[in-house]
Amino acid sequence: MICVSTPVGFMNIRSQGEKISSAEFTDRFSGNSSFSAAEAECARQLCEYFSLQRKSFDLPLLFEGTPFELAVWTQLSKIPYGETRSYSGIAAEIGNPGAARAVGMACHRNKLAILIPCHRVVGKSGKLVGYASGTDKKNILISLEKGKEMLFSGN
Repeated sequence: MICVSTPVGFMNIRSQGEKISSAEFTDRFSGNSSFSAAEAECARQLCEYFSLQRKSFDLPLLFEGTPFELAVWTQLSKIPYGETRSYSGIAAEIGNPGAARAVGMACHRNKLAILIPCHRVVGKSGKLVGYASGTDKKNILISLEKGKEMLFSGN
């Protein structure tokens, strides 16, 4: 495991074999006693993302979830940098238009924060609702991608 500091908080990155299995926000720095090449590469790409040099990630990811969650996460991966989609829109795109709340739960269970961009999913009205790591982080991530990096001052 490697722990990296980002402008929105610390992130723990874990791998299994050569694949990234989780990239999750944490409340405290947990040290970097040893880490894999995959974890180091993920940390490097996240640093590029936060310095506005990267808009997509090129990492082998390990997805562990139900078939529904996998469908949601696959659809989330298709949301372009700087754009958002609604929970109900994602539900419709995966062929289950009545499953907006279930899409929200799948987003909540996403262990690959930023890499699988659940922060790009908003309420039907466009309002920032729900984010496992807090809507304050979601707001900063969306603002960063829309070119409003000034929100990082003071963080």
